[in-house]
Amino acid sequence: MKFSEKWLRSWVNPALDSVALSEQLSMAGLEVDSIDAVAEDFSAVVVGEVIACGPHPDADKLQVTKVDIGADEPVDIVCGAPNCRLGLKVAVATVGAVLPGDFKIKKAKLRGQPSHGMLCSNAELGLSDDHDGIIELPADAPVGMDYRDYLELNDVTLDVDLTPNRADCLGIRGIAREVGVLNRLTVTEPAMAPVTVTHDQERAVILAAPAACPRYLGRIVRDLNVQAESPLWLRERLRRSGVRSIDPVVDVTNYVLLELGHPMHAFDNAKLEGAVQVRMAATGEQLTLLDGNQVTLTDDVLVIADEAKALAMAGIFGGADSGVTSATTDVFLESAFFAPAAIAGRARRFGLHTDASHRYERGVDPELQRTAMERATALLIEICGGEAGPIVEAVSPEHLPQAAKIVLRKARLAKVLGISIAAAEVTDILTRLGFAVEEDADAWQVTVPTFRFDMAIEEDLIEEVARIYGYHRIQAAAPAAQLRMIARQEGKLSAVSLKRTLIDRGYQEAITYSFVDPKHQAMLFDDVAALTLPHPISVEMSSMRVSLWPGLVGAVAHNQKRQQQSLAFCETGLRFIPAEDAENGVRQQPMIAGIRAGKAHPEHWSDGERAVDFYDLKGDVEALLAMTGAAGEFRFVADQHPALHPGQTAAVFRGAERIGYLGAIHPQFEKKLGLNGRTYVFELELDGLVNRAVPEAQAVSKYPSIRRDLAIVVKQSIAAGEILAAIENIGVNHLVGLNLFDVYQGAGVAEGHRSLALSMTLQHAERTLEEQEINAAVAAVVDMLTSEFGATLRE
Repeated sequence: MKFSEKWLRSWVNPALDSVALSEQLSMAGLEVDSIDAVAEDFSAVVVGEVIACGPHPDADKLQVTKVDIGADEPVDIVCGAPNCRLGLKVAVATVGAVLPGDFKIKKAKLRGQPSHGMLCSNAELGLSDDHDGIIELPADAPVGMDYRDYLELNDVTLDVDLTPNRADCLGIRGIAREVGVLNRLTVTEPAMAPVTVTHDQERAVILAAPAACPRYLGRIVRDLNVQAESPLWLRERLRRSGVRSIDPVVDVTNYVLLELGHPMHAFDNAKLEGAVQVRMAATGEQLTLLDGNQVTLTDDVLVIADEAKALAMAGIFGGADSGVTSATTDVFLESAFFAPAAIAGRARRFGLHTDASHRYERGVDPELQRTAMERATALLIEICGGEAGPIVEAVSPEHLPQAAKIVLRKARLAKVLGISIAAAEVTDILTRLGFAVEEDADAWQVTVPTFRFDMAIEEDLIEEVARIYGYHRIQAAAPAAQLRMIARQEGKLSAVSLKRTLIDRGYQEAITYSFVDPKHQAMLFDDVAALTLPHPISVEMSSMRVSLWPGLVGAVAHNQKRQQQSLAFCETGLRFIPAEDAENGVRQQPMIAGIRAGKAHPEHWSDGERAVDFYDLKGDVEALLAMTGAAGEFRFVADQHPALHPGQTAAVFRGAERIGYLGAIHPQFEKKLGLNGRTYVFELELDGLVNRAVPEAQAVSKYPSIRRDLAIVVKQSIAAGEILAAIENIGVNHLVGLNLFDVYQGAGVAEGHRSLALSMTLQHAERTLEEQEINAAVAAVVDMLTSEFGATLRE
């Protein structure tokens, strides 16, 4: 919201300079972005009157004039402007004047004729880009008066950057109301008395969409002289607000918008047919806008129409077919309340953003329409003459916003602000803001005025009290609060602790999008149907992930293209699996995943370099499983997965439940996914890891442990893990350690078989084991291996 400071001070005039006023507004939440002079620096420019004007004897395009500037004698000035004429009041730069650009006026001769000054255009004074001719001043402009004083150019414009909730300040009236409240001053509004109705012509109004437009006022003003010029004071106020003067009708509606914050529109009454209708557009309905562009409307766009056609996009842009032109004599003035939800987003959809849509999207006062109508009518008649007809109002009371009633508790106010404000002062602040207030022992019952449509809850009122009371008056103090330990189950692992374990092993945490390229995902998971987004960011991000792998693979490919040779990423997040029995048809499952590619470790003189392999990744997964304190509950089983290498894939089980996979990305996908070399991934369900065994203290045996080694020969198809699990399951007495320390194939071992060397550690907690107990334990293991796996002792 850009406005002239002098215009604001005509409403309310605090004893503050421009900088202090802007600081006050900013501290009240109305941030002032800039303070700019309304005119460039110039001096010795006065109001003059052309008292003689004739052609230059030696130049066809020049005129020789005598100009009265209020001095003892008129001055001779040669002028080339086509609009210079006898009796014209003009802006005169006298000898010695300094104009913008450090241009100095001196005595001169132009084609032999003396010229002691210059008649100025707006461009020469830096007031606009208008080079068409010299400035034409009203006939009552006082000769000899300093031009800066005459136009009050010793003024600044304030540009206030309003937050969307403060649409009530998108007009001088709202800003003045705030300044009045902050300085305890009375706001003096200009007279806005109802205009006398002098004819009875009217046009019916039909509300066909009352929810979108619950109030619409229309009035016919006839016999206007649209050729009249807007007064200089009005044009100047518009200019200083960044609005260009066009014609009296447009200027008046723009002026009311800036003054009251209420948009209006004027139609050429002669171009309307029958009653004015406020309705939703028909799908495919065409409308040519005032800027000449044609738009195709949809059925959720509110339009103003007559009985034959659409006239305008309501609250956004007028139509060319009903626009006011230089030939217009009668206008139909519109002043309406449109619901913000009916306007929001519509302008942007058609590539538009207007002052009207900016305000209607945020909200306007639903009780301001009649005042705006009377103000605009009075200004139009003052400038253009004419006669005002009766106001026709169509209203749907049940669809109008209702005044909000909010309870502000005294205890809540003190708790949120951290200070105690006297009840009388709070009442005074709320009253000055325009609220109706009733105070009782514990609270204030507050009725919100219609222009503060941003007030809805108790916290809104607390904010109002704080900003008017003054944030600078609220002392900074640390909040008093009691700290409580958050309840935490020792038997639960957090995702953070799992990630920290991987980070300690050289991983970096990655955060990837939950939506991925459907082609890449279908390549890796051809057996799972993914959810497709109806409005994706892009085609490459249109599918919800069924695994964390696609995002991590993309991260590795991105880094490999930038010459990163050793990569390890981990991530926790949700995967989205379609499931009819799940809420909203999708099961959101928390997962932890990792990916490794390139070198296993940085190159070093002691052991060269080595590419990462399956067992590096398996070791990382085992480190995660060990955090549960129940590593024995997990097992790795050779398996198949469509995304993984068929010979390097394992499923991870906890008991009988599969909780994830690990392995190498299938070679056929590596180039298609942009990968360089073998890449290994794992993914585990967090729910399968979070439960851990709670540690229990046990006595440490002070008696010696006994180790016995076994070398057995078994078929190559038998997994060593199955053998270790079987030994643990038979419950060998006093077995405290079991380890596979050697695997051998070759001479001395039959083809299709391999030798496994196992170590068994036995120990008793209360005594030394005897030889026969040890032998019995070893014999039990050998018998079980022989009977279940066909194992034989290696000789």
